[in-house]
Amino acid sequence: MTKNDEALFEAFLNRHDDRAWWEVIRSLLPSIHEVDRTATEIWFHFFPLALARAFQETDDPAALARDLVLRGTYDLKEQIDRSHRFMYGHRYWPQVKHAVEEHISSANASKSIDLATHIRDVARRVAQKLDVDESLLIGITAVAFMTLQQVGVAAFRAAPGRVTVGRAFARKSPERVVKERARDDRQGLLGFLRGPWRRFTVTFDENDDQATFPLIETQHLTTAAAYDQRDYTSRDPRCIRGEGPIPVQCRSASCGYCWVGILAGAEKLSPVTEFEKNRIRFFGYIETDEPHPLIRLACQAQGFGNVTIVIPPWNGILGSFLRRKRAARVEAHESSGG
Repeated sequence: MTKNDEALFEAFLNRHDDRAWWEVIRSLLPSIHEVDRTATEIWFHFFPLALARAFQETDDPAALARDLVLRGTYDLKEQIDRSHRFMYGHRYWPQVKHAVEEHISSANASKSIDLATHIRDVARRVAQKLDVDESLLIGITAVAFMTLQQVGVAAFRAAPGRVTVGRAFARKSPERVVKERARDDRQGLLGFLRGPWRRFTVTFDENDDQATFPLIETQHLTTAAAYDQRDYTSRDPRCIRGEGPIPVQCRSASCGYCWVGILAGAEKLSPVTEFEKNRIRFFGYIETDEPHPLIRLACQAQGFGNVTIVIPPWNGILGSFLRRKRAARVEAHESSGG
């Protein structure tokens, strides 16, 4: 083990920007178990490399945070061991983290220039050691490598590697989790008489059996969440007392507080409108033409069945910043005669 090996691998990682990383993730997705396929994509939207690099490059982090109107916990260094708690693979984090630490300090770390190969190799070794399916390790291993790139080797090693998995969730097989996510609440023998008043369930933390709230068909996610009168301010200071677990300020897609990841049931939400799509792009959360994207503004998404969501730990306005950065790169490329 040498510090030079670690420095070389860190330099290798730093040659990858967001675009390169998404190419890696797309190549890995078919090999990721269904239980974590969408979760992996959501995590990479929640913790974009561009945001981390912006803070690495600035001399005034506080000013940048104000410029991007950031709220919540946006620094991955503060949540190395818990940022991926919503992933099934989170339960394997201690072993994956340790394997990544060993990998970057070994001679094997310099044998390939393909990042996906590094991820697969580490996932395979951990899967063999734990005697579990490799597909359950690929997503969380990709998360580990991206975390390493964003926070640096020292901070990555310093994190204790603890996990917090709900007791009931820990006992469930990945197949059972996938099946339960797809299931809608039964409406009873006379459910058809309810008409538009059918009731469904929104789950916002699978590690907590109490982390659900009811939704009446066609309600927006934020409207349904507001009926949950439990106090969530200690859990997330962005939450307003009496508004439920989803942070919200405006209910008109003006603030961006209420963005959520759709872990399951995206097709049970109203299709994204051009207005919502443009607002999501403005905030920099996702750019997609999918009618049912995996990132939504909860105040714009109506529910028509059971949905499992993930609430990100921060919100802000990253979109205009990213567009300025892209424009600057294009201008620099053109001016250099490229």
